[in-house]
Amino acid sequence: MSTVTNTLVHDLFRAIDSRDFDRLHDVCHPEIVYERPGYEAFSGMERLLRFYREERIIASGRHHLTAVLVDDAFGACWGRFLGKHRDGSDIDVEFADTYQIEDGRIRRRKSFFYVPAV
Repeated sequence: MSTVTNTLVHDLFRAIDSRDFDRLHDVCHPEIVYERPGYEAFSGMERLLRFYREERIIASGRHHLTAVLVDDAFGACWGRFLGKHRDGSDIDVEFADTYQIEDGRIRRRKSFFYVPAV
């Protein structure tokens, strides 16, 4: 079993930010589950790709990672996303992600956003 590094998380965000969604096959497990506020959990690679290609309300932007912590089974990161919504309005939001890693790829991802909610 190879050791997973924080490169896995950086590769995830490079693929998302560049809109090179086919690269998600390299970093995400085929049976990925992605939990994101405001959506039902996305299960499987096809569902994840449909979200990024068709449903995501973000038109463009970049994740700026403050820190990434990863071992062979789990990981976490936090930072800030700066970008544009599809309607042209600005996005500036802090976020955090947790990960479960299986076979060297992200098997489960859960995102948290620092916005007023409760």
